Amino acid sequence: MSLQVGQAAPQFTLVSSALKSVALSDFKGRKVVIHFFPLAFTGVCTTQLCTMRDSFGYYDGLNATILGISVDSPFTLAKFKEENNYQFDLLSDFNKEVSAAYGALYQEFVMGLKGVSKRAAFVIDEEQNVIYAEVLENAGELPDFAAIAEVVK
Repeated sequence: MSLQVGQAAPQFTLVSSALKSVALSDFKGRKVVIHFFPLAFTGVCTTQLCTMRDSFGYYDGLNATILGISVDSPFTLAKFKEENNYQFDLLSDFNKEVSAAYGALYQEFVMGLKGVSKRAAFVIDEEQNVIYAEVLENAGELPDFAAIAEVVK
């Protein structure tokens, strides 16, 4: 079951594409927009994160941090970030614990892959509570970017 609005956000520490530990608690006092995505270098995932890249200034201006999370290795995420010029951290949930805690994990995905992050978006408020939650069952769909932007205002 995915997280619901009003719940405390599950805390986590993951390795970033810069090979540094990043914890949700590092951003207490700021809103955090978390985008889970299935796999780096795939079409819809690239569109999802490029949309956030292109609106990065908007979120930064509202005291909000963007984080992307997938089950890819930090090394894959580093190349994905470099090739697409993302200004925000991509975090590796290689052990699938955070995706599971947020209710955003496919047990079975395409091509027989197991344990892949679902496409999902969450907004965490300054006190680390969930104020927006969207988990998509269809990996071909994109989150509601307008709704996310409205909640962050």
